[in-house]
This record gives sequence, structure tokens and C-alpha cells, in this order.
Amino acid sequence: MNYDIVIIGSGPGGYVAAIRASQLGLKVAVVERENLGGICLNWGCIPTKSLLKSANVLDYLQHSIDYGISINGTAIPDFTKIIARSRSVAEGMSKGVQFLLKKNKIDVITGSGKLINNKTIEVTAKGGEQKQVTANNIILATGARSKELPNLKQDGVKIIGYRQALALSKQPASMIIVGSGAIGSEFAYFYNAIGTKVTLVEFLPNIVPLEDEEVSKTLEKSFKKSGITVLTDSSVESADTSGKNCIVKIKSSKGVEVQETDIVLSAAGITPNIEDLGIEDLGIILEKGKIKVDTYCQTNVQGIYAIGDIIPTQALAHVASAEGILCVEKIAGKNPIPLNYKNIAGCTYTSPEIASLGYTEKGAKEAGYEIKTGRFPFTASGKASAAGAKDGFIKLIFDARYGELLGAHMIGANVTEMIAELVVARNLETTAHEIIKSIHPHPTMSEATMEAAAAAYGEVIHL
Repeated sequence: MNYDIVIIGSGPGGYVAAIRASQLGLKVAVVERENLGGICLNWGCIPTKSLLKSANVLDYLQHSIDYGISINGTAIPDFTKIIARSRSVAEGMSKGVQFLLKKNKIDVITGSGKLINNKTIEVTAKGGEQKQVTANNIILATGARSKELPNLKQDGVKIIGYRQALALSKQPASMIIVGSGAIGSEFAYFYNAIGTKVTLVEFLPNIVPLEDEEVSKTLEKSFKKSGITVLTDSSVESADTSGKNCIVKIKSSKGVEVQETDIVLSAAGITPNIEDLGIEDLGIILEKGKIKVDTYCQTNVQGIYAIGDIIPTQALAHVASAEGILCVEKIAGKNPIPLNYKNIAGCTYTSPEIASLGYTEKGAKEAGYEIKTGRFPFTASGKASAAGAKDGFIKLIFDARYGELLGAHMIGANVTEMIAELVVARNLETTAHEIIKSIHPHPTMSEATMEAAAAAYGEVIHL
């Protein structure tokens, strides 16, 4: 079987690349060892959002009286049904990817792929059967898995990764979460919302440490208000799982404290799936444990490309998809524009949500910019007040000299749906005054974007 392109992995990078290649008239196959859609669709982005939606619904029900609605009885979460709904959503999306691949006449080869040379892949099925496929070009899109800390070995029962956290058979009474990035913070919000006692441990001074410091502090305040114990500048030194529960030693500036908990969730990052791919045999160069690629995602070996979590770019689903499209269009002889990795939005789906883009205030100053910063709180938004979602703000950072948008940082309800406006704006090198003069509809949460831009130039109306 010979193809124009064979892709190893069917996550948001792999399946998107396959569909785009098919659209361009190329003969394509996808090699997948597990579920179509990859980790994001089956064990990441999609099922976590289902869990978070259940938490949102529960929160509405528990605070329905705030909206003038009385409910007889108490809203009680059914953990088993919440998990079952999440798995059902993921399974439905996986079937959707299967349909799309079939619709686009893409062959799906089940098994684990390994490079034999730059034209040949050996596929091993679960039963051990092997076959070879050849291709003019090969794209590696194998994604990543939960990172295992040396002093926190995951046993899948008491010390778990995100996959187990998505499919526990019983709700834990207590949980310690190690790492407060997007994964750790989202699980902290979900489990706390349904009644689990949650402790969130972060090694760095702020939770969601890649975000603007003011955003981090706002989320920490919200978490503490909701009952989450937040420990920053702290680390888990050890976890004893020999007894019924986990006995965890947590080190901070105050010393070492011991906590007992049902489960420890390790959410301290991810590890790329690059083992057993044959990359060493072909001399494919690595950079800091990931595959080094050029601006079109090609490795140092002609005809072999890599995308997504296995290369040194942002480990985000939408980045993997964009990289897949980029390298396929390059293979097809198009003239695609390389990605601008400085204009990638990141989203965290806690409550309140976080969305960010470009430079933080601190980062812009360190880069040598003279800046103007505009901030608009949702307490001043009519739509936010009507929705009962007044927590948070929008902060925009502009180059004082030219007015160009340098960064955007949002925390509040639905901000993950609002950030794309500023991705487009920044891509077009939009200035603050162009945002101010772009009339935003009233009443909407998005008005805060216009108002934040106006605040940077002393023109804000509703503050």
C-alpha cells in the first residue's frame, strides 16, 4: 500500500492534516493504535469540558434563588452519571471523526506505527500482526501523555493522571492536585464543585503560572472563595500509598506538612509520545526532548514531518491542527505562510474562565516596549450583571508608540469565546483606536474589549 501521505496519530493534528490532504487530492492513510480523535477528543479537551458543564449546571441550580427561582429539594450531583455523560460525549465525537475520515476517503490502519525509513512504516496490530505501508511523506502526530514525576509514580489507583481522573468509578472525598496549569486547575474546579475536598499544589509563586499575574491572583482568590485550598511555592515531596489512603508530604516556605487524601492527581505537565517510533534509527534530531522541525514542521530527515505535542511549540489542540494544515499544504506544493506562534490564544475552562494572547504586562516591559494598558472589570458590564457573572476583567496591552495590540488577558464568564476577536485583530496588526471605533453590540460581554481599549487611552465611558 503506497500513499502520498501517511500520518501516525489521529488526534486534532493528525485527523485534520489527513482531511486537508484529501481535500488537496492526495492519497492519505492514518495509523492509529487506540481511538480516533486522539487524547484531546477522547481523554482531554472534549470530555473535560463535559465535566465542567455538569459543574456549571450544578452551580446554577445551587444558586437558582439568586435568579428568583426556587427549587424544591437539593441539587445533588450523581458522579457516575456525570462521568457517563462525559464518556458518551467523547465517544460521539470519536464517531464523528470516523465519519469525516470515511467521507474524505482516508484509509484508517489500526495499530502502532514505527518508522523503518523515510518512506516506510511498519504497523503492528494489538494481536502482534505486522504489515508495512509506504508513503512519499510521513507526518508524526503521536501527541503526549501525563508527565510522571520521579517522586510521584502513578499507579492509576491512588496516584493518577488525567485519564484516570476522567473515568473514576467513585467520587473521591478528597483529592490533592499537583500542578495548577490548565489541566490541574480545571480538575480542581470540577471536583471542588461537586463536593470533593480539593488541595491544589503549585511549585511556582502563582497558579496558572503562564498567565498574567493579575489573572493568576484573581483565579486564586476565586478558588479560595469556593473552598479550594491553594498552596503556592510548594511541592509534593512524597506520597505513601501503602495504607487505605495516601499520606502526602507537602513542602513549602512554612516547612513540611502532612496531608491524608483519597487520591493524588499528578497534573504537572505532559510527556511527548516519541518512544518506539524509530526516530533514533533514522537520526531525527531532538530539541529538549521533542522533535526539532523547520518552519513547515519538517524534520531534518527529508519527507518526515512532525506536529503537535511532540515538537517544541505550544501543546494546544488548535496549534496541532494549524501545524497539520501547514505541512500538508507545503507537501501539496502550495505556498502557506508559516505560523506566528506569538499570536496563539490559550484558554483555561475554569469558572471563571481564562483566555490570553501575546505579551503579558511584565513580558512586554521586559521586551523593551513602552506600553499603555487598559483594564475593564466585568462589575461595570451590564450584561455581566444581568447574567450574575461579574467576576473578572479584560486587560489589553498596547505599544505606546504605534498603538499596536501586544497582548490580551481575560478572566470571566465566556471569555474563551471572546478571545478570537483579538487573535484576528492582532494578526491584522490592529491598533487600539481601531478597536475603540469598532462598535460592539450592547448589551454583550464583548463590550468590555472595546472599553478596555478605551481605558488605555483615557476614553473609557463606563468607569
